[in-house]
Amino acid sequence: MGLKGEVGVEIEIHSSASKFFNLFVTKLHEVENMTDEVHQTKLHKGDWHGVGSHSVKHWTYISGGKIVNCKEHIEEIDHTNKTVIFNLFDGYASERYKMLKVKLKVVEKGEGAIAKWSAQYEKVNEGIPPPQDHLDFLTKLTKDVDAKLLKA
Repeated sequence: MGLKGEVGVEIEIHSSASKFFNLFVTKLHEVENMTDEVHQTKLHKGDWHGVGSHSVKHWTYISGGKIVNCKEHIEEIDHTNKTVIFNLFDGYASERYKMLKVKLKVVEKGEGAIAKWSAQYEKVNEGIPPPQDHLDFLTKLTKDVDAKLLKA
């Protein structure tokens, strides 16, 4: 098994693709209030929705049954294809991975949409598992956010 890889998950959502995608691009700070999986978010530097390493957020959340933290910045936003790439580092991410990038792609599907999450990674050593626990966190987060968007 190699040190580099990619894992992914697709989650059917009932809110519109645009509404779901726009939350992560323009209202990321609200995610903390939409799920119990996120314990705290704070702006480390820059602004919440800037692209690049000048806009860093600090996250405290549940992964693999434990409370973990890491920092994140948005690396790329593609509004046309409803795709956003997050670069995760420090804390949980750096302890396990030399590189951990998480991509969200939201695709229209009938009345709702599909949230496609993928994690591209490079492990620090062979003993580290792929970031499936992070995808499990994102699955729960997606379902919680979708439910709140439907009530809004």
